[in-house]
Amino acid sequence: MADDRIARIRNFNRVITRRLGVLEASFLGGGLSLGKARLLYEIASGVTEVRQLRAKLGLDSGQMSRMLRSLEHKRLIETVADPADARARVVRVTRAGRAKLDKLESKTNEGVEAWLSALSPALQARFVAATEEIVHLLDASEISIRPEDPQSDEARWCLEQFFQELAARFETGFDPRLTASATPAEMTPPNGIFLLATLPDRPVGCVAFKRLSDDGKIAEIKRMWVSPSMRGLGVARRLLLSLEAQARQAGAKVLRLSTNGALTEAQTFYRASGFYEIPLFDDDPYAQLALEKRLD
Repeated sequence: MADDRIARIRNFNRVITRRLGVLEASFLGGGLSLGKARLLYEIASGVTEVRQLRAKLGLDSGQMSRMLRSLEHKRLIETVADPADARARVVRVTRAGRAKLDKLESKTNEGVEAWLSALSPALQARFVAATEEIVHLLDASEISIRPEDPQSDEARWCLEQFFQELAARFETGFDPRLTASATPAEMTPPNGIFLLATLPDRPVGCVAFKRLSDDGKIAEIKRMWVSPSMRGLGVARRLLLSLEAQARQAGAKVLRLSTNGALTEAQTFYRASGFYEIPLFDDDPYAQLALEKRLD
């Protein structure tokens, strides 16, 4: 039951909060909250632009400003001109800030060692694997899907990853200049749409459709790609469902796609999603199988 799932997750939250010592007055020491410590860590790791920090930590502008001012007041960070653009400002960790981080790292490592030392080697391995799985699932729960300009930096990055993967997997390699067209204009309303799947700090997948018929009743799926690190978490299914909804709204009655025989998992995925085989419908040199699904 849903209520049982919620209760069990909330119990996990209580246990992990207690074990981390978040509620203790001495947590992290020196009057540094968990949020400020995480912000300091991200800055030290190289994320120095305020907009990127906000996206990475999921903070609004007011929260970010207050936390940055507090860290600057403690002389743990400083604001300087961006070396790449003198008109912009970035933040960086001071020597005192790095010393503070070193102490926090030591304290955190000691806490984790205490957790692990109470367990057998086999249980330690289970514990570590479980934490990795939790992080993976939490990432999946943060993914959002939105329409995107196919010429944006994030969209172009996804498309480049997609092309590189096809080049590695196809027996003859892959040249996007030879395949059936999916131009930015074809993937932009009213001719089509490009959808991007993102975590707060990075893109992790994409898909698009373009019109195949003048009346828009037949559309073709293009550029379906999910980051390997996010596969197995239902991201492709969410992208496809979002695309189908957008295609219906645009008046499409049928979705088609062509794929290569090397992409066996894609074929399985589409067949499980209601697509069935049809004759090849274009002269794409990489197309070895065509599938179709009626949206009505």
